This record gives sequence, C-alpha cells and structure tokens, in this order.
Amino acid sequence: MKQTNDLFVGRRRGLKTLVVAPLAAPLAALLGGCEQLVPGQGPPPVLYRLTPKSTFREDLPVVRWQLILELPLANAGLNTTRIALWPNPTQIDYYARASWTDRAPAMIQTLMIESFENAKRIVSVGRESIGLRADFVLKTEIREFQSDYLEPGKPLAHVGINAKLVAMPERAIVGSESFDSLVAAKADRMPDIIDAFDEALGKCLRRLVEWTLVTGEAVHQRRRAGS
Repeated sequence: MKQTNDLFVGRRRGLKTLVVAPLAAPLAALLGGCEQLVPGQGPPPVLYRLTPKSTFREDLPVVRWQLILELPLANAGLNTTRIALWPNPTQIDYYARASWTDRAPAMIQTLMIESFENAKRIVSVGRESIGLRADFVLKTEIREFQSDYLEPGKPLAHVGINAKLVAMPERAIVGSESFDSLVAAKADRMPDIIDAFDEALGKCLRRLVEWTLVTGEAVHQRRRAGS
C-alpha cells in the first residue's frame, strides 16, 4: 500500500554518539557531555477514547436480573493500546503517534457497561472482578477493531463483536449473536478516523445491549414460568 501521509508507523534507526574526552578530564565532566539518542524516541502519542451508547429503542424490557460482563477476548493484534489498520486483508499495521487510552478489550468492556447503565433497563451490571452474583454472564470476542483500507486513502472503521449469553448457575449458552459495523471516515485524518470508530462501535453497542436485554428477559420469564 502506498503511504501518502504521516499517519502510519515508520521505523527509525538509532544513532550512537561517541564522545571523545581527554583522559585527564574529570569523570563528571565526561558524563555531563555525553548524550544518547534513544531509538524510537519522539513526541508522545495522542490518546483517544470512544464513547458509550446512550440512545436505545423505547420498547426495551425493564429487567430485574443481574448481568456480569467478562473482559472481551481479542487476538494479539487487537489486544493493545495501538490503533490498528489493515492495508490489505493479510497485513496489520498501526497508526503512528496515536493510541487508545487503554487496551482495546478493557476500553470496550467499560463502554459496554456504561451503555447498559445508560439504557436504564437493568437492575445491576458489572465486571466479573467485582464479585457480583450474576443471573447471566455475557461473553464477548472482538473480531474486528481496525481501519480497513480497501481503497487507498479511504479508511473504513470496522468493528465486529461476537456475543454469547450464558445463564447461571448452569453455565448454559442461551443465545449467541454477532454484531458488525463499517463506517467510512470523512477524511484520512486521525480525528475523522476516530469519529468513524466511535460511530461504528456505537452501532454495535446499541444492538448488543438491546439483544442482551431481550434475550435474557425471555429466558428469565421461561424460568419463572417453569418454577
């Protein structure tokens, strides 16, 4: 892929500086005059975060059960703070001088929880680590979370999440669904690319929250009817 801007990660060669000083010079003076160029040294990356979803369909059920969200799974290429891009289907790269505020799975887990809370339809939702007694566990896998450059200079933010709803204490999978969204950035510039990521993830989060509440409530009602 031809690189037409400075967004992409480049490689730099480290330079070593040799300082020659008289043997009689004090050691402190020698050390004070020595400067080393650290390979990869440069300005810090700009940090970006995405936003939770706050609007949902009005007919969602109000549920009385509790939900735990496990940390999403992701392959090594996406389980990072670096913002990924695909110049082609068989290669992964990262934007230079730009990072997420947290590793992608942890950031997305937080946004999922905030989205469930914003829906105001569930009595309790949290992370597995807080020790909440759960009626359901939501297991998710991040399968897409990168910019796709299917055409040079035209990035598409691609978000794909697979979800499985597990009923407790049986640990039985009662529902499975995939959510996928592609949003074109307005321009091949970092702010526009982040906006496209935010919109694409928002679409997935909305559908994920709505599907979980509807699916979980149907199972919960069947349990009550059979008890």
